[in-house]
Amino acid sequence: MRGLSVLRAVTAEQARGIEQRAVAEAGVELGSLMRAAGVAVAAQVEAISAEGRAVVLTGPGNNGGDGWVAARELKRAGREVLVVALAAPDTLRGIAAEAAERANADGVTVVSATDADPEAVLATAEVAIDAMLGTGARPELTGEYARWCRALNASPVPVVAVDLTTGTSADGGAADPDAVIAESTVTFTQPKLGLLTYPAAALAGEIAVADIGIPESLTDVESAPEVWTPDEYADLVPLPQPDAHKNSRGRLLIVAGSRRFPGAAVLAARAAMRAGAGYVTLAVPDAVLATVQCHVSAAPVVGLPSGRTGSLSTAAGQAVLGMAHDYDAVVLGPGITLTDGAVATARKVIVGLDKPLVVDADAINALVDAAELLDARTAPTVLTPHPGELARLTGRSAADVQVDRVSSAKNAASLTRVVVLKGAGTVIAQSGRSLINTSGTPALATAGSGDVLAGLLGGLLAQGLAPFDAAALAVYLHGRAGELAEQDLTTVCVNAEDLPGYLVAAFAEALYG
Repeated sequence: MRGLSVLRAVTAEQARGIEQRAVAEAGVELGSLMRAAGVAVAAQVEAISAEGRAVVLTGPGNNGGDGWVAARELKRAGREVLVVALAAPDTLRGIAAEAAERANADGVTVVSATDADPEAVLATAEVAIDAMLGTGARPELTGEYARWCRALNASPVPVVAVDLTTGTSADGGAADPDAVIAESTVTFTQPKLGLLTYPAAALAGEIAVADIGIPESLTDVESAPEVWTPDEYADLVPLPQPDAHKNSRGRLLIVAGSRRFPGAAVLAARAAMRAGAGYVTLAVPDAVLATVQCHVSAAPVVGLPSGRTGSLSTAAGQAVLGMAHDYDAVVLGPGITLTDGAVATARKVIVGLDKPLVVDADAINALVDAAELLDARTAPTVLTPHPGELARLTGRSAADVQVDRVSSAKNAASLTRVVVLKGAGTVIAQSGRSLINTSGTPALATAGSGDVLAGLLGGLLAQGLAPFDAAALAVYLHGRAGELAEQDLTTVCVNAEDLPGYLVAAFAEALYG
């Protein structure tokens, strides 16, 4: 992605608003925007496939107009080009019609989509451009659009999509079953929300954000989610000072584990140490103290009162509060279960702790009928729910949460509370601000992955990062660790125990490129 002052994931309406402001306030002509868009698409095509026939599928609107411009540019560059028109050129209007007329004048060959055989056409192509439907279209596909989309997906020809893939929504993750699967999508000025929201995001391929001549001062939409570049994440990585000592690098207390889930505590501690925190202490039920000590040697492990089930007892809450004053931040929740004692402990710590706090896993579930306890906190809080946990906390269904993940996260956040809504395209939100993470892989969908994230986040928070920044950086690095692990171990074989080790590579990439 190219660097604007602020990258935002915008809706179709917000994208139109940017263009309208450019016309009204900067005197930009819509025709010049279309020409720049088409040139950018043609350049991406050349980068993917420098020779051979390009097949350009064009529709009825300005998205189709961009395709006509790209077709003309490729023809003028000496490429063989075939436009498959799903809307006849004589039915086009405005600047799209003008783009088609110019392409025809330069000798671009055109066939009607209705009259052409998709398989035969695509068999002659080295690359295809999807300029059928743009941001103003609904994702449902019928007729010729569905037929050509199915043909594109069945063909080995690489596809460059214009702004978004046909059959997906610009405003969310909706995707028709026949939606185009692209190798690359060239989007303009700002990425569209649908390119970063699943399942549609999985169809976009590599996303290139093209500058088409709109002044940067007119491109920012403050209400839209931010999208950060790798350099922006890298700038946040805390580095120890030359005179640093272990206590100056951040002290973190992790309250985690149970007889059923001792590994959750181990994973969180290993990740926190990889995050650079100078002094990590792991507090676990005394019933599993010896077990956890066998797996964590670089951090002190202390026992907390436990009940007969091997989970925290009610007395553990006061013990945690007594310890916490010596630490810069606390992680609460990985693997603690929902026994009465664990729930009572979680609630007591959430209310009584005046330190930055990461509330994870069953510490979130402990608040299902007591969410008001979060509002009583004045110290920074980071919640890390998956959709089901946020649904239970807010009295909704997981499906409702997933319909609009950005709004779901923002509505649960506040000035002092950051929400990390986990899942594909994790959303980080705080008091009207939001960010969509772009790293990650299905390989992270494995038990214990969230425990690693909680420890990593806590480690960064303990080093003094602002809660939003700590959450954003943790999610990004966690995603990159998963991607790097996947490269070595395959999507199938990655498990949570692999991730702390791959955090080393993720940090190295951020620090040294």
